Amino acid sequence: MDFVKKLEQDIIAAMKSGEKLKLTVLREIKAGMKQANIDFKKEMNDELLIDVASKGIKTRKESIEDFKRGNRQDLVDKTLEEIEVLSSYLPKQLTEEEIQEIIDRVFQEENPTSMKDMGKVMGKITPLVKGKADMTYISNEIKKRLN
Repeated sequence: MDFVKKLEQDIIAAMKSGEKLKLTVLREIKAGMKQANIDFKKEMNDELLIDVASKGIKTRKESIEDFKRGNRQDLVDKTLEEIEVLSSYLPKQLTEEEIQEIIDRVFQEENPTSMKDMGKVMGKITPLVKGKADMTYISNEIKKRLN
């Protein structure tokens, strides 16, 4: 699916329907893509949109922990809604079993022996799961196996 076209259509729909939260998040994605295009000369395509949406989700998940510590359930709820909007621009997420299979396959190919091999393993896994899985989870799983 062409996520970039979907983004443009969703921005127009959100403006027409008056969905302020959704419109704000969608404009943030578009601005992040334009900034990456200017800063890093990255092409405005689905891959860039997935990168921007993934980073947005990651920062929001970190914020949720802070909001919970501050007893701000209103902000937790708002942030969860934002994550839901961002998630609609990611490809279908891999299941835990699928992630474990990928990790198993890379471990068989690379045969890592210590934490020194972490970069090599992550380098092989990242292109296979980018945008389809939480990279923090992947990293933690690899660390468990290497220890």
